[in-house]
Amino acid sequence: MLKNVLLAFIPIFIAVDAVGVLPIFISLTQGYDKRVKSQIILQSVFTATCLAVGFIFLGKSIFALLGITIGDFMIAGGVILFCIAIMDMLLPGDKRRIPVDEMGPVPLGTPLIVGPAVLTTSLIIIVDYGLLATLISILINLLLAGVIFYLSDILIRIIGISGTKALSKIISLLLAAIAVMMIRKGFLLLLR
Repeated sequence: MLKNVLLAFIPIFIAVDAVGVLPIFISLTQGYDKRVKSQIILQSVFTATCLAVGFIFLGKSIFALLGITIGDFMIAGGVILFCIAIMDMLLPGDKRRIPVDEMGPVPLGTPLIVGPAVLTTSLIIIVDYGLLATLISILINLLLAGVIFYLSDILIRIIGISGTKALSKIISLLLAAIAVMMIRKGFLLLLR
């Protein structure tokens, strides 16, 4: 069982990509105090957990019922991320783009922490490693993502305020590129 959890952990870790999402988290939560950031982290991890676990049990059925494909899901997630990236690039630094009570669930909980990559990967690894190992690996990865986000203030202290602002704009551009990639991959899946 431990071996299956470990083998399931690795692809989920890559799909969650908490380290890759960290700069986006820093950009979105810049200027908030630790209490608000903790609230956002809890909301994002809770949303991601509910979505991932719910999708494992109901995903295929819901998608089939609604006629949605993974490609459709990737395109929708990409469009949302692209809009967020554009707003972040065009709005002045301290203007909030997303209300704080919505930021945890969307875009952090989904599609950034648990998006098409995690959902697709989880459906694939259930076949190879079993339901329980997949669930445990997802829960461990989401907890790890929360811890990484919680420690983000340490990174801010290291790179400073101006470094954070510069990083924020670079990350917005990268987020737009990731969004375009998700949309492209979604279209490629639809064309198969």
